[in-house]
Amino acid sequence: MSLSSTRRAAGAIAAALALAAGAALPAHAESAQSTAGSAALREVMFVGNNWDGTADVIEAEGDFARIGRVNVVPDKEERLREIYLNPVKLAFFLGVRQGPGEGHDQFVDDMYATPDGRAMVVSRPSFADVVSIDLATGKLDWRFPVSGFRADHMAVSPDGTRVAVSASTSNTVHVLDITTGEQVGSFTTGDKPHENVFTDGGKYLWNMSIGEVTTALDAPWLDWTKGDRRITVVDARTFEQVKVIDMRQRLDAFGRGDLSDAIRPVAFTPDESRLYFQVSFFNGFVEYDVAADKVTRVKELPKNPATSEDRTTWVNDSRHHGMSMSPRGDKLCVAGTMDDYATIVDRATLRESPLVTASKPYWATVSGDGRSCVISESGADAVTAIDFATGRKVATVAVGDHPQRVRVARVPADWTGPAATR
Repeated sequence: MSLSSTRRAAGAIAAALALAAGAALPAHAESAQSTAGSAALREVMFVGNNWDGTADVIEAEGDFARIGRVNVVPDKEERLREIYLNPVKLAFFLGVRQGPGEGHDQFVDDMYATPDGRAMVVSRPSFADVVSIDLATGKLDWRFPVSGFRADHMAVSPDGTRVAVSASTSNTVHVLDITTGEQVGSFTTGDKPHENVFTDGGKYLWNMSIGEVTTALDAPWLDWTKGDRRITVVDARTFEQVKVIDMRQRLDAFGRGDLSDAIRPVAFTPDESRLYFQVSFFNGFVEYDVAADKVTRVKELPKNPATSEDRTTWVNDSRHHGMSMSPRGDKLCVAGTMDDYATIVDRATLRESPLVTASKPYWATVSGDGRSCVISESGADAVTAIDFATGRKVATVAVGDHPQRVRVARVPADWTGPAATR
């Protein structure tokens, strides 16, 4: 283990002791102290620029100004050399480029900070791995190659010590120690695992598999070709399967057999009693009662008249891709990816606010202060904040090429970028 890894392990132990003593920090604190008396942390947002191979770090509220940028592929030449010398890896690498990458390599999908704020942990689809990047130096602390040939969405445990990553071509979710990169467990999923969510304070881990989304077999009658799509729920300690939810049955029972059961981004209510989710090809979302185990409402959102009705032209079977919920649970934010807008939806009435024009919005999350929904505009290389209360745009900031995932994180208070790239 490297010196930096040893220091991080010590920090993780200190963090665990602090949590055990009841010293957990509030979810939306405006400032925070790192563990064991080390430097103060500031709340920021990580923005993954998928085609650039960079991640911008921006303010978590206010004007959302850019603070710094991290190169998430500092080992790019080494990884490419490995790939080009391996015909199988090369075939999948090029497949990612021509399929989900829309002709581009996918260098960053998801990102989180380590509990001490010293490193950014990143899933890199084209390199089929997860890496930890030291935010002070820009160098790799550790690298974990996932099974198969592509890494996808991640989730971090509520205590910040574990990160789950979908290995989309092997139908596996790996769970890693976020400080050391060592695998602590894994479990099998349906076809093409995608979104991951920890629930019940970290007791359970939910995975949503979306099936095959890169083929042109998109006509409704060919839905059977998309594979095994389901929600897999496991015990986050033992990784034993707790239940499997086949949403096809629930959608059919609700009378919406026309909807795909490929669950895309999701949002739980604060009490986790309701799950809201988007599905492939649909301009809207579904409400699911967790305890009753049934679909309760479906909301259809406006179509953009300029959007082609040719489903094969929609990126990776998405029509809408990106959801978040206000901290109070009264508002939903929806990214209408192929329809070029985002909107705030009242959860009680399901009425949407006036549409906010956006260029291929690909993700939605909540600002550090909880007041805004922050969307990534992948078609405009920007992120935009929309006020939950008014439904109006409050800020837009330029970022790198094709931003996708946006995550709240904490970094050292005086951080402005890795020294190696200044």
